[in-house]
Amino acid sequence: MWGMEKKRRMSKKRLIKMVEEKGDGTKCGRCGREYPEDDLIEEAGGLICENCYISAHSRIKVCDPWAVRSKKILRERAGLVGAEGLTDSQRDIYDFIVSGGGATREEIALRFEIPAEELENEFAILRHCELVKGQKRADGVYIVPFED
Repeated sequence: MWGMEKKRRMSKKRLIKMVEEKGDGTKCGRCGREYPEDDLIEEAGGLICENCYISAHSRIKVCDPWAVRSKKILRERAGLVGAEGLTDSQRDIYDFIVSGGGATREEIALRFEIPAEELENEFAILRHCELVKGQKRADGVYIVPFED
């Protein structure tokens, strides 16, 4: 499998190099990189690259009762409590939220330098673990510890 992944990465590098050398590619509507028009996907009236398409369509639902129930059962069976079992980035985001008593999505994205789509997926996982939730405040929506 690693070999296939390596081949795919190498072919992307070659493709980008070819397009840069030719200079007659079409820009992706999201990331701005140039690709041959045949390699772009039509999405919402524009053209986007495969990476942006996958990124846009691989979002995890935040409000998903079945995911919350499944995650809760799996964590209980595994004996996981609190931040146990989280990835390093999930734990860092969770600790940041807890230490500040809450944070906006923008604050978290700025602090950890992650794109909005990735932040939404991380937030969804933390929400499914019942570690954080959204909370409306006078100045906007904050992500806060679940017990608040």
